[in-house]
Amino acid sequence: MDKDRRLGQAWSRYGPTWRGILVLVGLALLTGCAATARPDAPQNLPPSLSPWPVSLPTVTPAPTATPLALDGPLTVALAPNLPDSFAAPLRQALSQPMTVTTSSGAVLPVALGPSMTEAHARVELTPWWLAGTHLAVRIYAAVVPFATLRDEISLDALQQGWQGQGEVPVLAAPETVAMLTPLLGPYAGPFLAPEELMAALEAQPAAVGILPFDRLHPRWKVLRVNGANPLDNRFDPATYPLTVVLSVRGAAAAPLAEALQPAIQPRTNRQADRLTTLLMTGVTAMSRGTAAVMERRGVLFPTVHISDTLAAADITHISNEVPFLDDCVVNNTENNLILCSHTSYWAALEALGTDIVGLSGNHVNDFGREGARRSLQFYRERGIPIYGSGLNVEEACAPLLWEHNGNTFAFLAVLAFGPDTAWATEDEPGACYYYDHKGEILERVAQLSQQVDIVSVELQYLEIYEPTPTRQQVEEFRELRAAGADIVTGVQSHVPQALEPYGPDDPHGPGIIVYGLGNLFFDQMWSWETRTELMVRHTIYEGRLLGTEILTAVLEDYAQPRWATPEERAEILGRIFAAAPPRPTPPTPTP
Repeated sequence: MDKDRRLGQAWSRYGPTWRGILVLVGLALLTGCAATARPDAPQNLPPSLSPWPVSLPTVTPAPTATPLALDGPLTVALAPNLPDSFAAPLRQALSQPMTVTTSSGAVLPVALGPSMTEAHARVELTPWWLAGTHLAVRIYAAVVPFATLRDEISLDALQQGWQGQGEVPVLAAPETVAMLTPLLGPYAGPFLAPEELMAALEAQPAAVGILPFDRLHPRWKVLRVNGANPLDNRFDPATYPLTVVLSVRGAAAAPLAEALQPAIQPRTNRQADRLTTLLMTGVTAMSRGTAAVMERRGVLFPTVHISDTLAAADITHISNEVPFLDDCVVNNTENNLILCSHTSYWAALEALGTDIVGLSGNHVNDFGREGARRSLQFYRERGIPIYGSGLNVEEACAPLLWEHNGNTFAFLAVLAFGPDTAWATEDEPGACYYYDHKGEILERVAQLSQQVDIVSVELQYLEIYEPTPTRQQVEEFRELRAAGADIVTGVQSHVPQALEPYGPDDPHGPGIIVYGLGNLFFDQMWSWETRTELMVRHTIYEGRLLGTEILTAVLEDYAQPRWATPEERAEILGRIFAAAPPRPTPPTPTP
């Protein structure tokens, strides 16, 4: 069953309890595929600081199209400011014999022509809204180092910094400057090679860099520009200020663009059908106080504020710690540690657009092996993809394989904690216990890294209530990363913990370690730290991890996360960034 249909069924089946609020949320879900409709709720965006376009340089109008009556060839001029990556292949193509067929059927020879004002047609860089026929599109991103509190920048501020004014210096490489000058005006900053940009920005915390979309990696944080982020799977290049178009304008523009197209590859550096967003969440246990509130206020109550964002991801992940049982009874007594969720509560996860469920929690067998079997059967009868638990240890430790938009994934989940009654055996159900199978897991990660694009490993680890991971946690999470995991996630932590991004210069390539996400649906209202939550949205493009966005939320009423205010978000991010362990020392090259 497709994702949109499952979401619609969840709301129609369980919505009457919350008719007023949930109808609005349901409408948001039903319209969520519109590129311009995406709410950026996690960041509580203010209205756009300035509409686009703002203060853009004047672009000379294209020659008026008139019927062609030529004595000679159709002449084509290349704008003098074209970067060499475009100009060189176009000159090469135009130096070869070429013809175009007009809409009237006339076959015209083509030649590189005189000046821009004298040629019949011209090729130039323009913003999307002034473009003629598109020959190529390039998307750029405003970036800062990953551990930065800032989330966005206006086009006004970016353009002022680009031109050497304002309070935000803008840094870019020569190729980027050549591409964006027609959009942003004359560049006044230093010219930096892409590999120099990170160090320069770390030395200037107020500065912002600009990079091509396809040059991003997890050590960068991508800023929203006027509310838009190219990492978003509902991104619209037509409304984004840093979209530049290589445009053919003038006579016979369409057939000319078709003839020149083979010279410009790729046509775009951001193909929507090669992009996947993976949204991962922390502890879910709809039991105890959370269940009591759901019984009173409706099973969809926990999802009201976050469902639109989670459901919009291409792959929405849940780490569910407890069994689903059709005879589960709410037990909200103090210190109750025997936990389950009623099967009707699945509607809450369905409303989030849940695609995959990790079952590495140490409560999966709280109602015995038979309870675990019944819960596993519940998932299987509904066709819900699960991993991390199974009817035996072989099933529990097996990867879940996934594909989306040509990107391939392997998901593994392990339990690195007790009690031993939660561990699967050769013939009994439970979770995959890490330390009994560590060698096999590391070897499997290494093998999978050669077979799929993204290996994601999640661990139910030692539960600590600190943002700083323990030394052993750092060592073991990094060990999985060194084995070939692109994403390593702690799903045990009841408080947000540090993150550790890696770039392409790392020996194991781009990737990230998320030491702990905190809770998603759990009743720990007893401290500010346990009430604060992380969700991470990874963007995978053409088989590699391009970037990770941190979403921040706060638990209310024992059951309902809401998006953090800007002030709360700054506190949460500051806490986890300060808790990051020292970076690993790069290995010394062998003489």
